[in-house]
Amino acid sequence: MTPFVSLDRARGRAELVTEVWRLGASGAGATEEDHLAAEEPLEIRLGGTAEEPGTPAAVVMRTPGDDFDLAWGLAITEQLVDDPGAIQSVHWGAPADDNAVELRLRDGYETTPVEGARPWLVSSACGLCGKDSVDAIRRAVSDLSGLGPVLPVDVVVGLPERLRAGQGIFDSTGGLHAAGAFTARGEPVCVREDIGRHNAVDKVVGHLARRGELPAHELVLVVSGRAGFEIVQKAAVAGFTVLVSVSAPSSIAVQLALETGMTLAGFVRQGRANVYSGRHRVIPAGAG
Repeated sequence: MTPFVSLDRARGRAELVTEVWRLGASGAGATEEDHLAAEEPLEIRLGGTAEEPGTPAAVVMRTPGDDFDLAWGLAITEQLVDDPGAIQSVHWGAPADDNAVELRLRDGYETTPVEGARPWLVSSACGLCGKDSVDAIRRAVSDLSGLGPVLPVDVVVGLPERLRAGQGIFDSTGGLHAAGAFTARGEPVCVREDIGRHNAVDKVVGHLARRGELPAHELVLVVSGRAGFEIVQKAAVAGFTVLVSVSAPSSIAVQLALETGMTLAGFVRQGRANVYSGRHRVIPAGAG
């Protein structure tokens, strides 16, 4: 028997069903149904009109769903446009083409990506592939030190569980990352899933941008994976002053959080957290 069969039964577009040969500890096997997270390319174009296609700016591997949010958010966090206000609207790239998205720009804005933008092809795990320099990223990030909310520690340590509650596709596939924007009281504003953790963040940023809610100074960004430099960079460009991660940060991620004045909490799980920067925004238990 061939254990892997054609993925021809879609459960939504973000999840596919396949046949798997599941082996137990005894060595016995059985054929069962399994659910997989979908991964497909999305072409992002800038400019264009109803008659003419826009200029291709990036192709990103992603989990289909919330594609308008992803394109809008990636254009902002990766500086495909030099001003978030440059984007006027978002559209599918062609009739019945759900793997291409066009971002129409306001009059007077150029379609040429700014220095340090992403290259043509970006994998779901890519992060900052092709960035010309770390300095180019730092120049795009403003000082956040005097902004943002103050959070009780019980809210901080409870955020990963609240993020997890919004991971519906992960429940059946086990294969997606998640990111979410939350209020200072721990209430969810937006939770997004994707096979790429950077994409999940971009989907959150895009959702907020489309609603006119950037910069996100009063919101908290929560991510299900580790807090690498690229996640901190995206959060800072979007104006998040607090970033909570269930896993470890990298050294350069901590450095960028310190430089920008962001609160960065890592290893936030089982009621505990390591606060690496911006501890003035976290109220210890029993304080006050």
